[in-house]
Amino acid sequence: MRLVSLVLLLTFTLLVFSAGNILAGAAAGEQKVWAREGSSAVLPCYLSPRKQGRIWKQPSDWTSVLWKRHGGSAHQEPHVVLEVEYTGLRKTALPMRPRVSVQDSALRSGNFSLRIDPVRSGDAGLYEAQVTYSTEVQSCQVELGIVTVTLSPPSPVVEGEPLLMSCNSSHRARLVETRWFHNGHPVPTAKNFYSLHRALSILQPSMSDSGSWHCQLRYSDNVVVSATHDLQILGFDGPTNPVVYAAAGSAADLPCTLSYLPSAFGINVVAAHWSHLAGGHLQDWVISQNQSSRSFPLHLPAVGPGDAGRYSCAVPVGSKTMRRDVTLAVVTVTPGIPGPISEGSHLLLICSVTHLQGHERFQWKLLSSDPTNKKGAMFTSHNLKDHRSQTGPNLDIPQVSQKDVGIWECSVYGPEGRLGAVEYGLQITGAQVSSPPTIFSGQVTFGLTVTLFFLLMVCVLALALQKRARLPASYPALEGIVAVAVPNKKDVEESQKETIQQTEC
Repeated sequence: MRLVSLVLLLTFTLLVFSAGNILAGAAAGEQKVWAREGSSAVLPCYLSPRKQGRIWKQPSDWTSVLWKRHGGSAHQEPHVVLEVEYTGLRKTALPMRPRVSVQDSALRSGNFSLRIDPVRSGDAGLYEAQVTYSTEVQSCQVELGIVTVTLSPPSPVVEGEPLLMSCNSSHRARLVETRWFHNGHPVPTAKNFYSLHRALSILQPSMSDSGSWHCQLRYSDNVVVSATHDLQILGFDGPTNPVVYAAAGSAADLPCTLSYLPSAFGINVVAAHWSHLAGGHLQDWVISQNQSSRSFPLHLPAVGPGDAGRYSCAVPVGSKTMRRDVTLAVVTVTPGIPGPISEGSHLLLICSVTHLQGHERFQWKLLSSDPTNKKGAMFTSHNLKDHRSQTGPNLDIPQVSQKDVGIWECSVYGPEGRLGAVEYGLQITGAQVSSPPTIFSGQVTFGLTVTLFFLLMVCVLALALQKRARLPASYPALEGIVAVAVPNKKDVEESQKETIQQTEC
């Protein structure tokens, strides 16, 4: 009787001792872990603190762990997922070999958790770990639930193409409610969003729809499952229908820039096809870039009014083709006088833009030729007074003068600021612009030369008459010769002084 009592006492003691050393997951039943398809999942399994201390005190104890997955039905035998023997040898099931692991450093500290990366939808199910240390075996069970977010059509999602996002989980209870959140805000039912059972339809995705999408599933047993998906929409940067303004005769660059690098979607080389219909003829260009560039601009060296219009940029991405239309608007200035402009004539300068949007306003500015004045003189409808006036894009000069000569600039503005500008050089026919003469320039006009020569001859004649009056009466025979005779040195000096005086006069 005493022997039986002793056996019962020992048995009860062992049961109590074992109950204190059960692995996490066994004490409170099986655990449930949710993971999104494509992410990583950790199935927890830890040795109890008391047993962990025992292992540290007895390092000679050999410890091994065996992870198994139970089948989809109760009659299906569980199969091995990962086994780590006490020698360190690892055995992994072939379907999950590159995706499952346990950390060696964690094993030494009593952490036998299983990591699955990445998780697939078929990984859902019940997992069991059997940990063997010395002669004892303990186990823990973890159920892995999978929640998936799928896109239709699959990535890449192209801007403007209808998109259907579906949210599903492996939970078997009846689904009661599905809610969607975009960047933390609930998504209302609007004309572009349509909520379905387990899904959300976006009729025309735009770049603003990119970002974090969160789905929340609530079931009849009050279980709530959620998942987050980072949505990337491949489109074009900038406004939907861009307009490029360029002055007639200048170069223009039409933009075509993707929102993401093609390499982010596994595309190495992308070629953009530009086309433009002008005068009944279709023009096309092909621009190729590598995976490190997402910009495909079209460069036009010199544009005119005939080049204005709509240009189409088509970028094929896999089996899809993205298109962006760009409008080229050419700014021109046309004078009201077809021929040369003369001083005093009436001049009307007309600033025009192809493909007006209806919100443009114009501003005229006379660019100064003085390098110290870089701002120029600005003329608008408010300060064009005296003989100038402006109505809309027109600059009216009733009488052209020298102060109107120069480079006139017509700028086009919109709500977003300055859109473009064009310059017009105003010159007057027959107008001469000369600098004041200098003393040492040596340049004189023909009239000034004739005047000086006439004054010089008058001075010579006056000097000759003065010399004749000074001749003595005893030399009458020399009267006819004196006027042309060469004077002596003294007379020459006096004659030079008088010539200088006459010239100064």
